Amino acid sequence: MHTDMTTPTKPPTPPGTPPTSCAIVVGVGEVSGIGGAVALRCAQGGLPVFIVGRTASKLQHVVDAIAQAGGRATALVNDLADANAVEQLFAAVEATGHAPELVVFNAASLNMPQRFLPVSTSQFEDKWRLTGLAGILVAQAAARRMVAQGHGSILITGATASMRGKPLFAAFASAKAALRSFAASLAWEVAPLGVHVAHIVIDGMVAGHRARSALGGLGNLVVWHRGQEGCLQPAEVAETYWQLHQQPAGAWTHEADLRPFKEPF
Repeated sequence: MHTDMTTPTKPPTPPGTPPTSCAIVVGVGEVSGIGGAVALRCAQGGLPVFIVGRTASKLQHVVDAIAQAGGRATALVNDLADANAVEQLFAAVEATGHAPELVVFNAASLNMPQRFLPVSTSQFEDKWRLTGLAGILVAQAAARRMVAQGHGSILITGATASMRGKPLFAAFASAKAALRSFAASLAWEVAPLGVHVAHIVIDGMVAGHRARSALGGLGNLVVWHRGQEGCLQPAEVAETYWQLHQQPAGAWTHEADLRPFKEPF
């Protein structure tokens, strides 16, 4: 429930100073993942970025990569355990004199296959809390602030499981499907108030650190076998997220579906 801050973008702002727009990317691990790539793209677009995750060392690598590219980033360690933790996250951002212009929710529990019948209540709930409830709490906190300022974008990362359940993924699919339905409801509610909500379905393997390191490193062989056009590339996914944020209100996308062309529908 705590929020630790490292490498601040700038010192606390004196009272009365208008806040500076920023991006908050929740669910950042390695530099080569979707979260890291989106954070880097936001920084390249000129926004100071707050990156949120559970491992300080991984976040620092992303902060360093953004700094080397000429951007500004701050790492916030937060476990998104409940509404208080999420509120602490946004309060920490606001304490630096920033206001969220773009909030990306990319956090999710590890998507490992598991037969449904042996899944315990605690396992099911743990997966639901990080994958589903945390996204709802982050979006709610972001929407409150964006409605007050009259603009902003909330982008939520989905998955194949958001659209259809498959064997061995019942717990993960139920959480992802709930988050997708929530995103659609939120979009209807806050779009007339100037806030753009979009759900992005990531339908296919992402050629990032998580996939490459899976199965003791055998995932790297799978990525190689699929080839450049058989996996989603994090930087290309990040470009789509940035384009969604840049869309004019007269042509907002509320759901995007990203897959390599070799991936079956």
